[in-house]
Amino acid sequence: MSRLLFALMLLLAAPLAQAQRAWRVQESFEVGPAVYVRALTVEPARGALWVGTSAGVHEVALADGKLRQTFTRKEGLANEYVFAIGLDRRGNKWFGTNAGGASRYKDGQWKTFFPMHGLADYWIYAFAQQRNGDFWIGTWAGVNKVEARTGKFRTYVKELVNEWVYGIAVDARDRVWFGTEGGVTMFDGRRWTSWTHQDGLGAPNGDKLPISTNTGLGTRSRHDLTVGADGPGSYNPNYVFAMLAARDGGIWAGTWGGGASRWDGKGWSNLTAADGLAGNIVYSLAQDDEGALWFGTNQGVSRWDGKTWQSFGPKEGLLDRNVYALAVAPGGSVWVGTRRGVVRIAR
Repeated sequence: MSRLLFALMLLLAAPLAQAQRAWRVQESFEVGPAVYVRALTVEPARGALWVGTSAGVHEVALADGKLRQTFTRKEGLANEYVFAIGLDRRGNKWFGTNAGGASRYKDGQWKTFFPMHGLADYWIYAFAQQRNGDFWIGTWAGVNKVEARTGKFRTYVKELVNEWVYGIAVDARDRVWFGTEGGVTMFDGRRWTSWTHQDGLGAPNGDKLPISTNTGLGTRSRHDLTVGADGPGSYNPNYVFAMLAARDGGIWAGTWGGGASRWDGKGWSNLTAADGLAGNIVYSLAQDDEGALWFGTNQGVSRWDGKTWQSFGPKEGLLDRNVYALAVAPGGSVWVGTRRGVVRIAR
């Protein structure tokens, strides 16, 4: 074979190999036409994906996608509507519910925590753990720190920029970041620092969308994370749905209408649909094994490696365009939660 022919074959094969390694929706698993997937958490030790829905919790085997078990009130869950799932270092599974408190599960044993036990509120939306084992719980009435040594609950409200907490992340320096309805707050172990749209959080309202009045203050009945999912768009850049501490030290916040915001230690920068993001309402955030960032939005999910974008919507295999939850599994697969179920995206 001549060198010229061999070189030509290599040139033709390269695009094919790249296409074969492109990210695609590989599998989908439905949970019901009117059921929302609100939380996804991978437990590597069990080879499990925990799926929190508006109708209970499923444990799914990562290896074959088979359902292992389902938890509802009958099995011990405080409330079927699950908004958050957390894993602590003792092997406990924590389920944050909508108006049902927090349920903790391990080896068939359940314990549910209510305000009478020290929980800040019945509405639970986020979990995270620090190096020493202290466990943080985000609620609609501030945050709880569950001390690893004593198991006691401590509540923080006035230290936060806003009491309605949806996202928590712990960075490499063991600082705790809170995404709220009024901005972002960080606790470094001694001081509390907050940022809002006035500090650069959330992109400007380039589309001149109406300002959302859904602040949650004063009422709970109108408080719903599906607001803005259907119908006319709206804008509230201080409303933060999710937090992520990236491996490069950047801190990401998913905002309502202001896209995805990144704190670099000095200031905030923003990514929006104008940059390649699928949508400007960012419900969920994740980072894959290659370091690329995934953004779950109101118009699908986007992957960004710092240079190029790839987005997925119903046309590419998603079950719904609103992406409320993301989780990265060992091996690199990314699980995406929407209304109706979850899909697995992989190369």
